[in-house]
Amino acid sequence: MSARQPAIFIPHGGGPCFWIEFPPPFGPHAWDKLRDYLAGLVKSLPERPKAFLVVTAHWEEAEPTVSVNPKPGMLYDYYGFPEHTYRLSYPARGAPEVAAEVKRLIEAAGLPVKTDGERGFDHGVFVPFLIVDPKAEIPVVMLSLRKDLDPAFHIKLGKALSPLRDEGIAIVGSGMSYHDLRHFRDGDTADSAVFDAWLAETAKAAPDERDARLAAWDKAPAARACHPREEHLLPLMVVAGAAGDSPGVHDFRGTIGGKVISAFRFG
Repeated sequence: MSARQPAIFIPHGGGPCFWIEFPPPFGPHAWDKLRDYLAGLVKSLPERPKAFLVVTAHWEEAEPTVSVNPKPGMLYDYYGFPEHTYRLSYPARGAPEVAAEVKRLIEAAGLPVKTDGERGFDHGVFVPFLIVDPKAEIPVVMLSLRKDLDPAFHIKLGKALSPLRDEGIAIVGSGMSYHDLRHFRDGDTADSAVFDAWLAETAKAAPDERDARLAAWDKAPAARACHPREEHLLPLMVVAGAAGDSPGVHDFRGTIGGKVISAFRFG
């Protein structure tokens, strides 16, 4: 029997942020605390997971799509960064057998699902996981968002995936709790702090209340100021759906470039 794994929403940073020096207001050590958090993630789990299922903010499809690629390559889906950041390599294996179970669970819940055998690791995956598992020893299966970005649908999707946690699979939503690139460097903390407090209150709420609040997330204070487009928040909906009765906790909270950035863990 495997120990039950948690469902975790992580901030994956900004582009290849852990391998470059940002100018002010970020500065050369702006991402250090997030790096430290990600570096300790595997040790914080109840046991070494059989695989990670990663819902990435950087993959949208007409229907949820699961990667069945046994050996994903690299997808450098960021632009204008130093040349060395396009040589980063994350050689983790895929896990077609886990992907097949993901597909089965989604279908069993009456939800649509497709598979993809070609996609490589996008930076919502390889950037944080080069820190989480630098030796790339734990297999990684990717799951897309549905491009309509409907929060209630993604909560249902997470509920369908919840049994994976009892099979030794850690479910990770990779996004950002704040994602307005136009204002990331303005140094104004107010909106991100207000929205982060709402997220923290929501994460610890009872499951039915949590789901209702997340389904109506855009009514939260400063919601659209923090997420003009919600693709970086939607992985949280999947994670919260997969949480079941597991309570949510603030797993990381830091201020980067003047913006409050958080991770949340369920279970």
